[in-house]
Amino acid sequence: MLSRLLKEHQAKQNERKELQEKRRREAITAATCLTEALVDHLNVGVAQAYMNQRKLDHEVKTLQVQAAQFAKQTGQWIGMVENFNQALKEIGDVENWARSIEMDMRTIATALEYVYKGQLQSAPS
Repeated sequence: MLSRLLKEHQAKQNERKELQEKRRREAITAATCLTEALVDHLNVGVAQAYMNQRKLDHEVKTLQVQAAQFAKQTGQWIGMVENFNQALKEIGDVENWARSIEMDMRTIATALEYVYKGQLQSAPS
């Protein structure tokens, strides 16, 4: 009877050990699944942040290139405006020169006319 009790006790202990081992394996499996799910969830956020950062970097590079092109184009426009202003000044200078020459020519014409009239009056008739 004692030996039967010992065998029953050992059998129950073995069942408990197997049950405990089974539960331990299930707990490990569940913990592993939970860990993988958490890591996957975090990786999605990290991957999204990484993609956003890459897009931002690309946009920054594009903006820098466009800003450089705009600065170059603006410099060209400024040069063209300065050249245009210089041409307008030169036209103004030519116009002033032409007025000055015209005034001089009128003065000369008036003087010649005056002299011519004076010669006609002093000439014997």
